[in-house]
Amino acid sequence: MAGILNIQMSPCVGDKKNNLNKVEYYIKKYSDKVLDLVILPEFFSTGINDKFFKECPEDENGGVVVKFLSDVAKKYNTNIICGSVIEKVADKYYNTSFALNRNGKIIGKYRKIHLFNYMGGDEGNLITPGDEYVIADMDFGKVGMAVCFDIRYSQMFKKLAQLGAEVIVLPTAWVIPNEVYDDIKARNYAKDMWFAMNRTRAYDNMVYMVISDICGNINSNVSCLGCSMIVSPMAEVLASAQYDECAIYSDIDLRVNRFMRSQYPIADID
Repeated sequence: MAGILNIQMSPCVGDKKNNLNKVEYYIKKYSDKVLDLVILPEFFSTGINDKFFKECPEDENGGVVVKFLSDVAKKYNTNIICGSVIEKVADKYYNTSFALNRNGKIIGKYRKIHLFNYMGGDEGNLITPGDEYVIADMDFGKVGMAVCFDIRYSQMFKKLAQLGAEVIVLPTAWVIPNEVYDDIKARNYAKDMWFAMNRTRAYDNMVYMVISDICGNINSNVSCLGCSMIVSPMAEVLASAQYDECAIYSDIDLRVNRFMRSQYPIADID
């Protein structure tokens, strides 16, 4: 068994110190449980703000954000998926997720491949897409790394499964228009669609899916849905959040997907 802590938060734009302290608050709150992996949302340390992205990016080692979380990983003896940060290398910016082991060492770095350039999104105007699939080899199992809009590209998740992923993490800032968010019926439909996509990725690839989302209002046009979740290889939602800040926890049993793959070797087909 492995203990998974999934943090959903509404970061204060530009206030890294406050946002990082909030992360440690939730980890400390759940420190009486077995913590094998902690997952944070996309842009958890900065919020969504293009100006701040350019003014205060992290370096190729994750800067102050990953340094802080490296200390937290050691303090609480846990692996951490550091959501995503804006990483600047030379004149390029990447939307990057770092994986840390219990010793605070970087054991994986994934640069988001599929950028959100649709329905008013302009991520590609600032961010350079990555070009590598990444598996973080952790002490409890193999963790595939993806970020947000990657979820729309099913072949990526199949490839991660073929590379050995037993868990796939998805730090996210999943935005929906405010007219949808503010309408209960429309928001419930958006939630159902969100759950359907993530449950399908889990079931099709026989992996645990852990989705960690930002929540709350972003600006006058969009809000983030929230609805973070932990999903089993059988598409069972083991734990889920609603629309507010919180953390959710679940034990997962990797023997489940290992047995299922022995019976139905989905990663070897095609």
